[in-house]
Amino acid sequence: MPRQTRLATLTAVLLGLTAAPVLAADAATQEGSAAALPAIMVTDATVKPLTETVLATGTIRPVEEVFVQPLVEGLSIETISADIGDRVEAGDVLATLRTDMLELERSSLNANKAKAVASLAQLQAQLTASEAARTDARRQFDRTRKLADNGSVSTSMVEQAETEALRADASAAAASEAISVANAEIAVTEAKIDDIDLRLERTNIKAPVSGVISDKNARIGAIATGSASPMFTIIEDGAIELVAQVPEDAVMKIAVGQKAAISLVGSNTPISGTVRLISPIVDDTTRLADVYISIDNPESARSGMYASASIITNEAEDLALPLTAVNISQSKATVRRVKDGVVEIVDVRTGIQDGETVQILDGLSEGDQVVAKAGAYVRAGDRINPVPATAPN
Repeated sequence: MPRQTRLATLTAVLLGLTAAPVLAADAATQEGSAAALPAIMVTDATVKPLTETVLATGTIRPVEEVFVQPLVEGLSIETISADIGDRVEAGDVLATLRTDMLELERSSLNANKAKAVASLAQLQAQLTASEAARTDARRQFDRTRKLADNGSVSTSMVEQAETEALRADASAAAASEAISVANAEIAVTEAKIDDIDLRLERTNIKAPVSGVISDKNARIGAIATGSASPMFTIIEDGAIELVAQVPEDAVMKIAVGQKAAISLVGSNTPISGTVRLISPIVDDTTRLADVYISIDNPESARSGMYASASIITNEAEDLALPLTAVNISQSKATVRRVKDGVVEIVDVRTGIQDGETVQILDGLSEGDQVVAKAGAYVRAGDRINPVPATAPN
């Protein structure tokens, strides 16, 4: 090997041995600096499904209750064929009233009608006789008047014949009027019989609507009266609903048709419901408004039960962060975004709050890292050692 080559090689080896401790010291210094930075948990902005809900509590009530009262007063209850919990159809007989008094009255009216019909036949016969007598009297009067014109009879005989004719006219008119009165009496009797028939029909106490019997006050032997408690109470179609109270700051988020998950006391399985009606007023004392949530499966609950509902007011699939990562004040919302290990304050606009997660409408992009706890003591421009946090479920 030439001398110059050996000299160059020796020089390079000496320089490498001299630089090695310096490079090792620089690496150690960088590692020490990273270890000295504060370790702050960070989380990523990710897209996920979000659901906004309003919580409400209340009591389950029938949507519509129908009272069954007797349409006939003063009769005793003879039979009862329905009880609490029975499902009935419109027109089903629930109970019957005694009919013996009404049937006796109807028999009496039928006898009166038969008597009136017989009297009418007699009056019609009398009318026929009166009309015949009137015809004969008129004929005699005409003959006598002609004879008087010829001078064959006196004036007094003419006047007598005229009187007889007038008397026959009056008799026929009276017979005709008597027939009219008899017909009217028969019509009145028939109307009374029809009324008895209607009352007899109404002794069958029928269900006016289909549904489930929720209460029964009828007792065999009791006198049926409309002024007493209803004989039966029917939940129309068996439909029940949750009448829930909602705070005034949330009622404007609720709309008819929104779905709800209803939780019953003592049950771990929620049942589904739909908002049917929203009260137009807020109670000026409690500051609560009533929301009526119909229960999709009425068999899954009972009227009078206490329940709570989670009403779904909005749904979206969008960028989201844990609620703890967002600092929300009255005027704005901010997050501490971490970029290349440096903290910066970013204004964001929030939307749906789903439990411990909040929707980010703008201000961030998917994958951006932010400080997981907005209350962490870091300021804009601070350098940190970001530590990924476990994402909430």
